[in-house]
Amino acid sequence: MCQYRGMPERLSALDASFLYLEDETTPMHVGGVAVFSRPRSGFDYEQLLGMFEHRLAFLPRYRQRVVSVPGGLARPVWVDDSDFDLSYHVRRSALPAPGSDEQLFDLVGRLMSRPLDTGRPLWETYIVEGLQSDRVALVTKTHQAVVDGISTIEIGQLILDTAPEIREQVDDTWIPRREPTRTQLMLDAVTEAVRQPSELVENVRSAAMDAASSAGKVVGMAGEVVSMLRAAASQPSGPLNVKVSRARRFAVARTRLDDFRAVRASYGGTVNDAVLAAVSGALREWLLSRGVTVSASETVRALVPMAVRDADTGTFSAGLVGNEVAAYLVDLPVGEPNPVLRLQHISHAMAEHLDSGRSVAASALSTVSGFAPATLHSLGARAAGTFSNRIFNLVVTNSPGPQVPLYAGQARMIEMFPVIPLARNQALAVGVTSYDGGVYFGFNADRDAVSDVDSLARMAEESVDELRDTAS
Repeated sequence: MCQYRGMPERLSALDASFLYLEDETTPMHVGGVAVFSRPRSGFDYEQLLGMFEHRLAFLPRYRQRVVSVPGGLARPVWVDDSDFDLSYHVRRSALPAPGSDEQLFDLVGRLMSRPLDTGRPLWETYIVEGLQSDRVALVTKTHQAVVDGISTIEIGQLILDTAPEIREQVDDTWIPRREPTRTQLMLDAVTEAVRQPSELVENVRSAAMDAASSAGKVVGMAGEVVSMLRAAASQPSGPLNVKVSRARRFAVARTRLDDFRAVRASYGGTVNDAVLAAVSGALREWLLSRGVTVSASETVRALVPMAVRDADTGTFSAGLVGNEVAAYLVDLPVGEPNPVLRLQHISHAMAEHLDSGRSVAASALSTVSGFAPATLHSLGARAAGTFSNRIFNLVVTNSPGPQVPLYAGQARMIEMFPVIPLARNQALAVGVTSYDGGVYFGFNADRDAVSDVDSLARMAEESVDELRDTAS
């Protein structure tokens, strides 16, 4: 084993904030559910384990764990996990065959309810067998402190290819570096404090539960909208803003990209506008189904993370994606009964952001080399996590995905659903991804506060149908 040498990499203030802010009711991991058709050659746990074993060399962060500095003198550091056990992180689960989608998504809710073990590398992947129609599902969990979009992407991207081929094996001779001692961690912190005295004060204060302040100081792109967020006059309330429990429910909606394109062709705007209009329609019906009085001017405030162009170069770089996501407030007009007017309200609001010249169109994102929707969902959740959850009702992330099939080995991915984490006192988060002609919604909800999330998912599908029918 290598001896300890040099200073280990320290977590950024933003990454550390997600660890500080995490508690038992609000775990800070982002998830994904990918469903595959099982090939004739099979697709099982041992094959998946082999894929990860030969590809982790590309993502060294997934073999590192977080170690705190004594006394909070500095932010935690990343160190190699000398006891790294791949079989702990890549796990096997099964449904009683033939397992239904309802059983799968109930399992997803239970898996997402459990915080990751902070004493180990902060990710888990489950292969779920037993699904009806000879399908297999992969469920991923990755902590927001890990995915920065610069050096580390979301774990699910690691095993996906654009062709049903086996990648060339990488000769992985990884040897963990020796973990620094407590004394060394303190000496490193003191050395940094001598160079940057303000860092010592900032780190001790962060350790004393002022992590949110630290996060706010490092959100470069998102900082541009802080003044707008502060200007929000009303504090969201209602059934979406309640104290959340430890448990989750997960539901999905399946729609077609051509339907959204038809809406865009008829009314202008973007596919993302139509997605937000569909979410608005679903939320309207859901509120009414609960007996909530919905006035004509009623809105639900969504925080919508969006990729933005670099202010200097005017380009979007996959290598700089971690610094290129900002979050915007959008008031969803749930009080408007007319689906076309809902769409027009949203298109007008989103146009203000697009007019800034920095928002990136879906078509541009889908052509970025190495772009992965799961990674952008993770970055969107990170951007949203830097703002006070008292000024919006829910997070809605929408990431365009590839319109060609993806494969894990010989297994073709047939659908994919994002799982966005809940913030404190927010009972619902919505993730949307387009892939291979489909648009897939993932509804992550508090188990008690939104016990009828399955109904909300069906209402989303109906809302899309309603919009499409107006365009035909």
